[in-house]
Amino acid sequence: MKPDYAKKLSQLRGDKSQTAVAAVGISTSALAMYENGHRVPRDEIKIALAKYYGTTVGELFFNQ
Repeated sequence: MKPDYAKKLSQLRGDKSQTAVAAVGISTSALAMYENGHRVPRDEIKIALAKYYGTTVGELFFNQ
């Protein structure tokens, strides 16, 4: 079962390519692992992804 943050990352990406989102400073393979729940991003990547998607780290990763 995927963690909630993985589902949210996949949903937020929508029609965008993984390459487009990975431009925040990660590889496409790392993004795929985050979206599949196989890895948890480091704090600085959590912040970058939250900014990219216009949300907070708390909402994206901690359901706050």
